[in-house]
Amino acid sequence: MDAHDTNQPLNQGELEEEKKTVEVSEAITETPAEDVTAEVQPEAAPKPATKEDVLNQLKELAQDAENANKQEIDNLKQSFYKLHNAELEAAKVQFTDSGGNIEDFVAEEDPTEEEFKRLMGVIKEKRSKQVAELERQKEENLQVKLSIIEELKELVESGDDANKSYTEFKKLQQQWNDTKLVPQGKVNELWKNYQLYVEKFYDLLKLNNEFREYDFKKNLEIKTHLCEAAEKLADEEDVVSAFHQLQKLHQEFRDTGPVAKELRDEIWNRFKAASTAVNRRHQQHFESLKEAEQHNLDQKTVICEIVEAIEYDELKTFSAWENKTQEVIALQNKWKTIGFAPQKMNVKIFERFRHACDDFFKKKGEFFKSLKEGMNENLEKKKALCEKAEALKDSTDWKVTADALTKLQKEWKTIGPVAKKHSDAIWKRFITACDYFFEQKNKATSSQRSVETENMEKKKALIEKLSAIDESMDTEEASTLVRDLMKEWNSIGHVPFKEKDKLYKQYHGIIDQLFDRFNINASNKKLSNFRSNISNIQGSGTQSLYREREKLVRTYENMKNELQTYENNLGFLTSTSKKGSSLLTELNRKVDKLKADLELVLQKIKVIDESIKAEE
Repeated sequence: MDAHDTNQPLNQGELEEEKKTVEVSEAITETPAEDVTAEVQPEAAPKPATKEDVLNQLKELAQDAENANKQEIDNLKQSFYKLHNAELEAAKVQFTDSGGNIEDFVAEEDPTEEEFKRLMGVIKEKRSKQVAELERQKEENLQVKLSIIEELKELVESGDDANKSYTEFKKLQQQWNDTKLVPQGKVNELWKNYQLYVEKFYDLLKLNNEFREYDFKKNLEIKTHLCEAAEKLADEEDVVSAFHQLQKLHQEFRDTGPVAKELRDEIWNRFKAASTAVNRRHQQHFESLKEAEQHNLDQKTVICEIVEAIEYDELKTFSAWENKTQEVIALQNKWKTIGFAPQKMNVKIFERFRHACDDFFKKKGEFFKSLKEGMNENLEKKKALCEKAEALKDSTDWKVTADALTKLQKEWKTIGPVAKKHSDAIWKRFITACDYFFEQKNKATSSQRSVETENMEKKKALIEKLSAIDESMDTEEASTLVRDLMKEWNSIGHVPFKEKDKLYKQYHGIIDQLFDRFNINASNKKLSNFRSNISNIQGSGTQSLYREREKLVRTYENMKNELQTYENNLGFLTSTSKKGSSLLTELNRKVDKLKADLELVLQKIKVIDESIKAEE
């Protein structure tokens, strides 16, 4: 039997059930679907690697800008300007490292930025049109629902038979359900007025029991299906998508009519429990995102504080500035690995970091500018010494000229560095003039042959003594004897030049065997060998000693910078992983070896200084 044809009245309990239909659905959700969607944030997408990647993603979003997620667009905007600013900073660093003044830096035009702005304009225009259209549709829907309420009011107040008006009533209900979004401020008032007249109509309506049972059964089937769908959402991996789907289920639950009174609480509690599970996961998801963003902000704040705390008064040398530059670059690279901070702080913390870095590189540029001026002055001083040395190189007044050139060499050591591109050339010019004079002096003062022959015999005798050391000798006694004989060897003067290499090879061959046999310290061995070399170098004149000293000083500075780099790297490593622990161990080993080598170089410089003093 068609329910629309019945004129049988409902009993009192059924009428009460019908009147409370909208009361149940009213309590289903506290926030209308159109409001909720404005607060949803998408899950973090993979970060674009280049600005071209950003443009490609924006082009895709621009095709369907009306349905694009606002947070995704904001993330692409942040990514683009993060990459853009990183390129700009790199260009600034390159400009200042090339000797440019940071105040003279002018960024090149970026065609990708123009394309980015164009795409953003297209998206903004489309979305603005969409918003305007949505607001217009809401206003239209508001007028439709107001007219529905007026028609319901007329049905209730007309005094006509409610059973005859039932078909019209159902049409108005369907029209109400089909009319969706309205302005948020009108939702509650509209719903209350609609509920009022629906309840009044059901008070008037006399439907028979058969129709009511059929209607209850149909509504129960629909709401059971909605409960099952809501329960499945608890296993949905995408919690944001699950939340959106739940809002649609809520709307369907609200639009579905009542069920039998004895089942009403049961079906509602089931649906409410499923909704609670989905909402809890949704809330936890965004709480974890907020926590991660706060952690990122904390990390970025620490990096800003490190750069801001740089003591510029302590950066007085080229190597000090270079070491600190590597630290700043390492912090910039670390910054790139950290995700977004909270949206309201993301731009502010980046501006703070960029300002700190700009300040550092500006001061670095100022330092190198002043350093360059000082290097130019040093170059002029060294050119003057070269001219003096070149003026003396042909002199035959051996003693006076040798003293004068030695004085010039000492003065050379007091002058600071010059630009790297001039360093080798100016040194070669100076030492060539000095070498020429002392070579001529050596040729003119080679009357020491008999002394050299006597020294040769002494060294041969020492070689025989070293060869006679037996393996059965006590290790400590042998070590002492070897050191004494080595000291005696170093005290003996020059030997004939043609015998020098032969004796040197014999001597060091035996020394090496004895060091290995009695496990004598390797550093002592190296220093001893160096003393022997210096004795040979000394025969070529004081200028050779100065040249050897200059080479050792350069070696020392290079090793010192290398040690500083290793020690800086140690500050960025932890031993929390097996790989990290292994790398840490290797770096510590290299640091220890460099320190030992540095000490040995200092000892060698000391030996040369003693030899120079003895010559004087």
